[in-house]
Amino acid sequence: MTQGKKPAGKRSQAVAAKRDAILQAGLSQFSKYGVHGATLENIAECAGVSKTNLLYYFPSKDALYIAVLKQILAIWLAPLRAFRSDLEPLTAIGEYIRLKMAVSRDYPEASRLFCMEMLQGAPLLMGELSGDVKPLVEEKSAIVAGWVAQGKLAKIDPNHLIFMIWATTQHYADFSVQVEAVTGATLQDDAFFQQTVENVQRMIIAGIRPR
Repeated sequence: MTQGKKPAGKRSQAVAAKRDAILQAGLSQFSKYGVHGATLENIAECAGVSKTNLLYYFPSKDALYIAVLKQILAIWLAPLRAFRSDLEPLTAIGEYIRLKMAVSRDYPEASRLFCMEMLQGAPLLMGELSGDVKPLVEEKSAIVAGWVAQGKLAKIDPNHLIFMIWATTQHYADFSVQVEAVTGATLQDDAFFQQTVENVQRMIIAGIRPR
């Protein structure tokens, strides 16, 4: 029985690894060329599989694109899901800024592709945004609103605070070429990453401290 399970386990790992390789290749190609410019042939070549094998896992380019977007959304929402009400408000918001900046550092291609989808009106992701993002933002906004009501934060609109954090942190991924041209550094530089996090935290937190 043990001998029978091992091959099945190895096959399962191989399937998962191949699927992940296709998703990563899809992300790379879609972030460079968009959903219309990327081809299944190039994605398959980038993933090291045949086009036929790719279509076994994802029956169409749209299906692969949607799978890539859903994977990006999970990464993008992880810091917001981790937003904690049991911390002091300024500590929680500072940590959220750090986690969002880390996403921009670690997943720049994902951030750029997500931005492209938003600019196109999110035709393939609108259902996910309404189903996952909206209630999550409402939940976390309610925490911030509670802090405001208790006098622990300045009188701010929670949605605009969240939007500002998104816009600021994602700038470093979506406009990384511009950032590097101006500063000579990217978030891959540990010192620049830390400096960026601290400056963004300082500026945002200064605006939301209770008066």
